[in-house]
Amino acid sequence: MAAAGLAGLGPGEAAAAAQALSLPAESFGNDPRVELAWAMKAHQHAEVYFNLISSVEPKFLKLTQVDERIYEEFRRTFRNLRVDVLDPEELKSEAAKEKWRPFCLSFEGVVEDFNFGTLLRLDSRGEYSEENSILATRIQFLAIEIARNREGCNEHVHRRGRGEGMGERSHGVES
Repeated sequence: MAAAGLAGLGPGEAAAAAQALSLPAESFGNDPRVELAWAMKAHQHAEVYFNLISSVEPKFLKLTQVDERIYEEFRRTFRNLRVDVLDPEELKSEAAKEKWRPFCLSFEGVVEDFNFGTLLRLDSRGEYSEENSILATRIQFLAIEIARNREGCNEHVHRRGRGEGMGERSHGVES
């Protein structure tokens, strides 16, 4: 993903990027340093989460202190949303945004950084890649991944991470 840009950062640049992330968004235009710092943080988060579901049985994961509330509200609001393979239009269309907005805002003050940008896999069977990732808010990520964990959609990644089904491809989305 942004690995080439990440490797070029020295300790001072990394510290400056981290400090920049703590400032209010209004302080910046399209500052490339902030974009790189965000990309680094999002990539690191994605890598940690993928390693987690690869090594720990997803149905036992607890991502927040309010997983139950997130899941119940998510399934009440998005009863028929397929979480195994996401349609980007279900997240990004104007109609979808109108439905997601009240859901997301209901977690303000409940989930830390609920509206921060993060990466979300489109196909739960695959890894994070340019083709299989979309930008989402943290609460969208949490709601969808909690649902995937509880509904068994991340089991494929877990089995592959444990070496089960060794005849399958080890990267990307299987056919």
